[in-house]
Amino acid sequence: MSKQAIIIRGGWDGHQPVEATDLFLPFLAENGFETEIFDSPAIYADAGRMAGTDLVVQCMTMSTIEKEQVEGLRAAVEAGTGLAGWHGGIADSYRSSDAYLQLMGAQFANHPGKHPSERVGDQADNYIPHRIDILPEAADHPITRGIESFDLVTEQYWVLTDGLLDVLATTTLPKREFDPWHREHTSPAVWTRQWGRGRIFACTPGHRVEILENPNVRTIIERGMLWASR
Repeated sequence: MSKQAIIIRGGWDGHQPVEATDLFLPFLAENGFETEIFDSPAIYADAGRMAGTDLVVQCMTMSTIEKEQVEGLRAAVEAGTGLAGWHGGIADSYRSSDAYLQLMGAQFANHPGKHPSERVGDQADNYIPHRIDILPEAADHPITRGIESFDLVTEQYWVLTDGLLDVLATTTLPKREFDPWHREHTSPAVWTRQWGRGRIFACTPGHRVEILENPNVRTIIERGMLWASR
């Protein structure tokens, strides 16, 4: 029997929600998922549909969510539906919903950019070299097994979190001479979370398709979706 997945995509176009989620459709099909795509979180309010969904893949940067929609998502995850996503599509969604923020336990706060003298006014102003550090205790986790720490040049997320994440990888934001903070800061970059009987997976790399095509990033996301699924 096929597993059921839904993809919720939209929000800010800069994260390429259509192209990014299309990248993973063949993988989901190869792993036995029947997938339906929606351009808003309205389906979250359909309790029957959500109860029959094994995996939600969300790529919805910012945007808004109605009370009954976030309640439906929370209820589904609590009952065992998996929730997975990357970058702003899951860690910078529905900023005004405290119920969603509690479900996730993590929220994008900033992505420090290049030196002001190097900025030209486009997305690349925020692309800086940084390292994704796989934690030693995650060496045998099914999501990160066999993956060593790796380097990227893209947005480096500063993430606000609670204490209930199971962090698999981190990234350390430096203290540069032009930064207003006073010491380096480490944020989670890949994490999981248990919510009731459900599992949540998130990672911060994935700004655009070219980052999602990085072999390490793509493998982590593919494994993360399978791990989160009911």
